[in-house]
Amino acid sequence: MVFEKKSDAEYSFRSEWWLPTPPERVFDAIVDLESYPRWWPDVQSVRQLDDDTAQIVCRSWLPYRIVIAMRREQQDAAGLRVRVRLSGDLDGMLAGAIRAEDGGSRLEIRQHVQVRKPLLRRLDVVARPFFRANHAWMMRRGRHGLAGYLVSGDAG
Repeated sequence: MVFEKKSDAEYSFRSEWWLPTPPERVFDAIVDLESYPRWWPDVQSVRQLDDDTAQIVCRSWLPYRIVIAMRREQQDAAGLRVRVRLSGDLDGMLAGAIRAEDGGSRLEIRQHVQVRKPLLRRLDVVARPFFRANHAWMMRRGRHGLAGYLVSGDAG
């Protein structure tokens, strides 16, 4: 996991997850937003707003919730790529790319966001290390949850 500080209340993250299933199964699972609460403990709810937009409510170990609208910009099943625009408590983008690797798949996730939630913006200077740790914790739990979901047969 790589973190970069861009400016106040702005974050860039890059994560790589190795998953024990073929890339097409990983792709199907990550574009099925409504399944996220079944495998990602930090995703509390998903509500479809329209064909291309869903509202996600997340909470990890810090005592705050993040509410984000995710709007699909790219969903390329043949190229195994997806990109969404984020708005709400976070504004920015999230992109994923999948490739076959070592009998499974490598999912690369890139995020670039600016925090919009007023409380988190005010706390950014002093709480930045905690926000980063919270994000890392959430991503580890997501990777672990997705791997279990994919091998359990519940996905696709």
